[in-house]
Amino acid sequence: MDKATLDTLGRHIQSLRLARGLSLSQLAADAGIAKSNLSRLEQGNGNPTLDTIWRLSLQLQVPFGNLIAPVSALVGTLVGEKGVQVRLIDQGKDNPAVDAYWMSCAPHTERKAEAHAAGTVEAITLISGKLEVGIEGHSKTLTAGESHSFSADQPHLYRTGESWATALLTIVYHQSKEGL
Repeated sequence: MDKATLDTLGRHIQSLRLARGLSLSQLAADAGIAKSNLSRLEQGNGNPTLDTIWRLSLQLQVPFGNLIAPVSALVGTLVGEKGVQVRLIDQGKDNPAVDAYWMSCAPHTERKAEAHAAGTVEAITLISGKLEVGIEGHSKTLTAGESHSFSADQPHLYRTGESWATALLTIVYHQSKEGL
């Protein structure tokens, strides 16, 4: 993650934490991360995993994209780890909230994602390569042009074989009366 994205992530986390009246210790404990790691993130330092960002978005009750999107422009933010890169394409402002991402996975990559907020659904359309995706034990192997939707409020996976896989990923957050 580049420095500008880390700085943005830190500002967003801190402002949302303070707006909700949460202490650094309380948010860190609720998200299952070390207080020192959260402090570094708020300062624009560290190297957070995708799961860490997801856990923080869940605890702060905001879409993942809200934490990584630049203040002035949503499109183009890139985050990644262990062979997976995710770039925010756009965020819908309606209820339910919808985020769209471009995702690229290196060959021989397995990413196990933690459960997202209750009611969250992911839909993935494979652009190139081959990708196994979904709830473990109920996953589907996609080839270019194929799509799969699944409940992302339980642990799920993304697994490539011999080649790169590129996909369009849409995340639909549970609709709420007051919005996210």
